[in-house]
Amino acid sequence: MRLLVLGGTEFVGRAVAEAALDRGWEVTVFHRGRHAAPPGVRSLHGDRAAPGGLAALAGSDGRWDAVVDTWSAAPRAVRDTARLLRERAGRYVYVSSCSVYAWAPPAGYGEDAPLVEGASPDAGHTDYGRDKLGGELAATAEFGAGRSLLVRAGLILGPYENVGRLPWWLNRIARGGPVLAPGPRELPLQFIDVRDLAEWTLGAVERDLSGPYNVISPSGHATMAALLESCARATSGPAELRWTDPRTILDAGIEPWVQLPVWVPPGSDLHDALHRADVSRALATGLRCRPVEETVADTWRWLRALGGTAPMRADRTAKGLDEEVEAKVLGIDGGVPGTTP
Repeated sequence: MRLLVLGGTEFVGRAVAEAALDRGWEVTVFHRGRHAAPPGVRSLHGDRAAPGGLAALAGSDGRWDAVVDTWSAAPRAVRDTARLLRERAGRYVYVSSCSVYAWAPPAGYGEDAPLVEGASPDAGHTDYGRDKLGGELAATAEFGAGRSLLVRAGLILGPYENVGRLPWWLNRIARGGPVLAPGPRELPLQFIDVRDLAEWTLGAVERDLSGPYNVISPSGHATMAALLESCARATSGPAELRWTDPRTILDAGIEPWVQLPVWVPPGSDLHDALHRADVSRALATGLRCRPVEETVADTWRWLRALGGTAPMRADRTAKGLDEEVEAKVLGIDGGVPGTTP
């Protein structure tokens, strides 16, 4: 198989490129050259957001069985790239998001749930949900419904993460001391290890799948306790998880998902949208999800190799809870958790 990855040097794109190389595929990555490409790929350089940015791709003689695109800004960049490649590639895989569903999708929503309004394949940058849906529309318009695969991911964790969620928890727990652990302990989570996302995507290419798929673990594949306790075991730090009632957290003005990454209060629209999607279609087509313990341990190993500081996308907000806010909620006087007063 010959694969073109648009990007291919960070997080999802890199995981896809590495998984394809492991399968013995020929892999080309088209990227801006800001990060090193995986060893073994062919690199083409260009900036899809710049005038003439597709020149290297247009001038190459490459033909591919599939293209994987992770773009999440202006949909017209997907349109232009797909238009350029529609006679040179067999299938266009667009890594989209469950953010394309109209807010707030109910618990158990599937691929046929209502979508956000106002998206266009010709649009410039708007907001994340409409940009992702615009990318879907662009891929489908240029390749047709039968040759386009829409991978609607949810929360993505694992090595190479450049969003700041699991790396923040790992570093916070590694620092030790009392840790604000948002309850309830058995709160069901739904996420996908980036490597499982990559493997399902390549398998879908091999089977010529098309159309939209929610590609996340089943809800409850892990719990909040399983995630944070895995972080404690992986880091071997002297952390004390102090499980805290959701109402206490919300009353303190702490923002779910952002200040306490991954966590959202039970019974909320946010929890239904982020942790309770129906993924039966992906499971029926081969999705396999590794244990949360493996995701956490491998991410910690990768993070340590980087010196503890994970890369961070410039277009993503900072994640994590201020130390003084955490100390106040936990009732700690004279210092902050994990430090010596």
